Amino acid sequence: MNERIRNIRLLLLDVDGVMTDGRIIFDSNGVESKFFNVKDGHGIKMVQRAGIEVGIISGRGSVVVSNRAAELGISLVYQKSLDKLTPYREILERTELTDEQVAFMGDDVIDIPVLRRVGFAAAPADAVDDVFPFVHFTSRNRGGWGAVREVCDLLLREQGKWDEITSRYFL
Repeated sequence: MNERIRNIRLLLLDVDGVMTDGRIIFDSNGVESKFFNVKDGHGIKMVQRAGIEVGIISGRGSVVVSNRAAELGISLVYQKSLDKLTPYREILERTELTDEQVAFMGDDVIDIPVLRRVGFAAAPADAVDDVFPFVHFTSRNRGGWGAVREVCDLLLREQGKWDEITSRYFL
């Protein structure tokens, strides 16, 4: 697993069930809400500072996701992707990366085709059972509750970038 992580230059994430806990809330006016974990967001910012690009591939479309991606400086955003391999291939072409240089975190069967291709595949603790045979890492935390942060921290530590990226916090 460590060798796989050393090659990673791009972290791709599913949204519902990975960046969020999977709940989708609509108010009486039909306005959608999702809950994102600030620790996951900070982990994303740290890996970006370490030179690892971050992208999103989501099966659903949501203005909330677009807003969160913009807030985090994520420009690779693909929504309404029921066939996640199509945007995945576009991302590889756009970034000129190989499968071995990409990590992906997914939680449901729709994510399996991409999980099978990437160099490092991860799932949150509460992913559906069918996903686990296809991942190299399962987080201790559930989706939306720090699972993404675990992957970000793991990437930083295994690539030897943790001390550099976090040094300003320990002054």
